[in-house]
Amino acid sequence: MSTGRSADLGGNIGTAVLTLEAPSADHAHVVECSSYQIDLAPTLDPRVGILINVSEDHLDRHGSLEHYASVKERLLAGVQPDGTAVIGVDDEYCAAAAERMAAKGKNVVRISVRRRLPEGIYAENGEIFRATGGKTQPIASLHDIGSLRGLHNAQNAACAAAAALALGLDGVAIQKGLRSFPGLAHRMEQVGRKGSVLFVNDSKATNADSAAQALASFTDMFWIAGGKPKTGGITSLAGFFPRIRKTYLIGEAAGDFARTLDGKVAYEIAGTLDRAVLAAARDAAASGLNEPVVLLSPACASFDQYRNFEVRGDKFRELVLAIPGVAPFK
Repeated sequence: MSTGRSADLGGNIGTAVLTLEAPSADHAHVVECSSYQIDLAPTLDPRVGILINVSEDHLDRHGSLEHYASVKERLLAGVQPDGTAVIGVDDEYCAAAAERMAAKGKNVVRISVRRRLPEGIYAENGEIFRATGGKTQPIASLHDIGSLRGLHNAQNAACAAAAALALGLDGVAIQKGLRSFPGLAHRMEQVGRKGSVLFVNDSKATNADSAAQALASFTDMFWIAGGKPKTGGITSLAGFFPRIRKTYLIGEAAGDFARTLDGKVAYEIAGTLDRAVLAAARDAAASGLNEPVVLLSPACASFDQYRNFEVRGDKFRELVLAIPGVAPFK
């Protein structure tokens, strides 16, 4: 909207694509496709196809990480002949997909938040750069955009910038669009503040890899975690434990997570989200820290206590905003 063009959002994000207004030169469809949807779709032919990353998930359906990656790659295979395949190349599966797409003659734009690229778009120290023809130029800055905290959001923003460039927009329009982005519900959503305490809803983090993105974004956290556990638990998150002041465990995973945290991070088994929110808010307020964060990033599915992660996130928001003195984040 900030560019004078309009867009509809649909697909896995919640709105059926066939209910959207028809696309045109000035009206785009931005469609999120889950691996399940890609697997079942007979044809996909986007003008711009984006594959951000591949990490272990949904193996109960796809059987192996290799097959899961191959399903996600089908989105790129259908990119229109004059279109663009935008591919994050910071994991081996996507890097290989970029090579295959380039070999098939696709116009490939590589994205990285781990290293500078000789050709492509990369993020470094809160800035997004475009490298092409031996020259590098800044595209946009992410500094002071609270809704785009963290390396994962830098990757998202870089991919969005690449898509916008492929559709003919310039850096000015991209910067304006990024600054106007309010964030998405349940994805590092800034819910409210009470004094110096920030409350963040990251209910979408249904596995450890997703929770890692949030844990990497803050330094003094009062972390609410747990739910229906997934393979591997939270052992992979040990590198973030020094950032966590205390953990509040809920749901079926509480006992297992407690064993992982024991002797490394202070924790209490709250059992339910309402008790966890009140305890975390109390401890964060009493901590005396400059920027304490009460973070719901469960690293678990929700199905033991909630119908889905959206319902869990909505409940967290409701509980936070019911705390006396909490101001909704604007």
